[in-house]
Amino acid sequence: MGPPSRSRGFTLIELLVAITIMSMLALLSWRSLDGMTRTQTLTQQRADELLRLQAALGQWGADLDAVVETGEVTALEFNGQVLRMTRRDSSEAGLQSPGIRVVAWARHTPDQRSDPAAIGSAGNASAGSAQWVRWQSPPLVRRDELARAWQRAAEWGSGSRLTASGSAGGGNDSAMALFGLDQWQLFYHRGETWVNPQSSVGTEATGGEVAGTTPATEMPDGVRLVLTLSTGQSLSGQLVRDWVRPNLQAGRP
Repeated sequence: MGPPSRSRGFTLIELLVAITIMSMLALLSWRSLDGMTRTQTLTQQRADELLRLQAALGQWGADLDAVVETGEVTALEFNGQVLRMTRRDSSEAGLQSPGIRVVAWARHTPDQRSDPAAIGSAGNASAGSAQWVRWQSPPLVRRDELARAWQRAAEWGSGSRLTASGSAGGGNDSAMALFGLDQWQLFYHRGETWVNPQSSVGTEATGGEVAGTTPATEMPDGVRLVLTLSTGQSLSGQLVRDWVRPNLQAGRP
């Protein structure tokens, strides 16, 4: 019988090659997992922003649908900076109503924004950029309350820093930052064309004005909202949303 054979081990070169191959496989696996994680995060962020945008536009449409004439202030007024309106309370049912609310929409930059404690932000995306913000008063039942809330809405829209309770005797006003916004524009449909809300075009007398109003203060037949979303968000670009007055009669001149 010959001498017993010795078991042969790995050489140093073979071991280094194996370690190198394992390192490359680990690196490729990590990159794959990292890419999947980034994609999932981006998809979730985009979905969250889309939901916030849909909720904001839904609230926008609901506010316009619920606009009501009070005879005390203009039902819908845009001064180029803030849109103010008077609307029915969302909990109104039948003959029972808690009152009228004043609602305002504006674009606020961080230095214009009200007391941070008074604003709840839907997510923190683009928190440092200008945002589209909605403000509302509590339900109002007296004429003096309505007049004060209307004034507070104007002050808030211009960037005045109001606390959650508004100015003195202001009740419990609230505001909500919705999403990042670079620019917004409004157009009213009056007559047969879209016009600037501050323009007199289309406000000529038609013989069908509501008693106690002038053509310039009548509710428009439609409102066109043009939003330019902030470029730092997952969703960006320009968005156009048209609203038509629910009680608009077909064939109205």
